[in-house]
Formats: sequence, structure tokens, C-alpha cells
Amino acid sequence: MSKLKRKYSNGVRSSSFFIWLRQRSTIAFIMCVPLLLIVIGLVAYPFLYSIFLSTLNKAETEFVGIGNYLFLFKRETFWLVVKQSIIFALVAVFFKALIGFIAAHSINTIPSKGQRKWRGALLIPWVIPPALSTLGWWWLFEPTYSALNWILTEFALPTIPWLSETFWARFAVILVNVWFGAPFFLIMYLAALKSIPEHLYEAASIDGASSIQKLFHITLPMMRNIIAITVLFSIIVTFANFDIVRVLTQGGPLNTTHLFSTYAFRVGIESGDIPLGASVSLFMFPILAILAFIILRNVRERALNS
Repeated sequence: MSKLKRKYSNGVRSSSFFIWLRQRSTIAFIMCVPLLLIVIGLVAYPFLYSIFLSTLNKAETEFVGIGNYLFLFKRETFWLVVKQSIIFALVAVFFKALIGFIAAHSINTIPSKGQRKWRGALLIPWVIPPALSTLGWWWLFEPTYSALNWILTEFALPTIPWLSETFWARFAVILVNVWFGAPFFLIMYLAALKSIPEHLYEAASIDGASSIQKLFHITLPMMRNIIAITVLFSIIVTFANFDIVRVLTQGGPLNTTHLFSTYAFRVGIESGDIPLGASVSLFMFPILAILAFIILRNVRERALNS
């Protein structure tokens, strides 16, 4: 009798287990486990370990607390990096968003059959690996064999020290970043434009609205959330940009084109002070966290009010 009870209980447990296993929530969780492991292994653990490293001395043998951060605050080079990173991110994201919106709006007005080739052509800068495309730009800017300076010389114009003067070096870095990142805004804004109901424009046309009025009263309000999220994502990626600056200027001249990522690499890897490099890389986290909180909260409020 006891054997029958054990068999029955085991059968009930196995059947309940299979029922639990077949639930949609369970299947969804199991399918997300590989992604969760990747995020924990490649994002969460390195982030927590970098916080731990930033509290150690250069030899990683003594706990110094916030000593590395206090040391950075006293260095003029660090504040130059902060200033440069903010200028770089704001200017680059502004022009990427502007060019992406203009390109998306222009493509959206083309008949559907003719849009494919334009979308494909304009996405090429975004598809090419940044380090490879930046190397091509470096050949255009390089002082000895610069193709841009050769063109200026042909028109009897003075040559430009693209990578040896602070203004032009910053201009070159921002230009390459805009060239690389504008297609991302293009594809996101083009998808948003296609989701706007056509009858809104038809009703506005009947009421006598001009193209400018349609832009400011229909297009931009309907795209506010996607614009905010796209700008937020681009700011985060731009702040953490490494390839362009590393290949194009390596932070020069005189550290005036360094970003947080390249300066952290210079201090932590090339100079051998890994805890100080970790402190540099972590400095931008609270800035981006506050910015993300503000933008996402506004997006949520607009979604709830709509």
C-alpha cells in the first residue's frame, strides 16, 4: 500500500512539474537565462569589480576608499576630459539627431519603391566597423598625405592642421562621430515617421495647415518619445566612445580630445594604474544615470497622459 502511495505521489509531482514547465512564464524565463548569464558575466560583474578596484591603491594592495576620486578632482587634465566629453556628446548628438531627422523626413517623402536604395546607401557608415572607417578618415586628415588638404591646395586655399590643433582635432573627432552615428537616428526616425497615421496629415491639410505647422503640431509631438529614447541611447554610446578618438587622435593634442573611455585606457592600461583608470570610467556613471532617470521619467509620464 505504501509503495502505491509513493508511486502516486511521484506521479503527481512529475505531472505538476511538467505543467509548470509548460507555462508561458516558465518558458520565457528559461529562454532568458542565457541572456541573463551574459549580462551578469559581461556587465554586472565587471561593473561591480570596477567599483571594488577604484577603492584600491595603484598596487592593488591597500584600501583607499575615495582617495582615487579625490586625486582625480585635483588634476586639471581630468576636468579637461570632463569638459571635452560633455562638449563632444552634446554637439555630436545634436547634429546626429538633426541630420538623421532631415534624412528620414526626406526619404519618407520618396515613393516606397525608391526608398530601399536610399536606406541602404545611408546605412553604410553605420554598418562599417568604427575602427576601420575611422582609419579611412585618418588618411583624409593626416597632415602629410591628407586628401582634404590636397583639395584645398588645388584651390589655392591654406591647409588645415586637422589633427595637430585643438579646435580642428575636436572638429575632426565630432565630424567622424556624426558621420558614423547619424544613420542610427535615420532608421529610428524613419520607423517613427511611418507609424504616424496618414489621416492626421490629411485632416491638417483640409484645415489649411502648412508644412511647418504639420511638422511642429503633428510630426514632432508624435515622435517625442522615440526622439527622447534615441537621444538618451546616443548620449550613453557617445560618452563611452573609444574607437574614433583612439584611432584618430589618441587623445591629442595635449589631451584635448580625450573622452572618459580613452583617458581611462591611458591611465589604467598604458600608465599601469588600473584602480585610477577604473575611477575615471566610473565617473560618468552617475551623470548618465541621472540623465536616463530624467528622460525615461518624462517618457513614462507622456505615455500615461496620452
